[in-house]
Amino acid sequence: MTKSDPVAKLNDATALAASDPAIIKSVIGPDEIHLYESKEQHGNWLECIISRKEPISPVEMGHRACSTCLIHDMAMVLKRKLYWDPVKERFNNDDEANSMLSRPQRSPYMLS
Repeated sequence: MTKSDPVAKLNDATALAASDPAIIKSVIGPDEIHLYESKEQHGNWLECIISRKEPISPVEMGHRACSTCLIHDMAMVLKRKLYWDPVKERFNNDDEANSMLSRPQRSPYMLS
């Protein structure tokens, strides 16, 4: 549970209310569309390295989700708005923010 958890904020279950309460109790039948099932995302990722199957979260989606969190953190540290170019994966006209996108590599591990 986090501070942003809607149930924690409301201190009751109304945060999980649905426009049609039957939705919450509905069960997906065996002949209906089922989503990819994974009990643990990190474990799924490791399994997919071995099996070569697609993971529950596509790599690009995971990258963008992680980037969003890191960009948000940088904006909080810098205490200002940042303007992100998702194609170049750089901040527009902000050398200080761009300097936070990487760190010195530890030998012998280097990016080429």
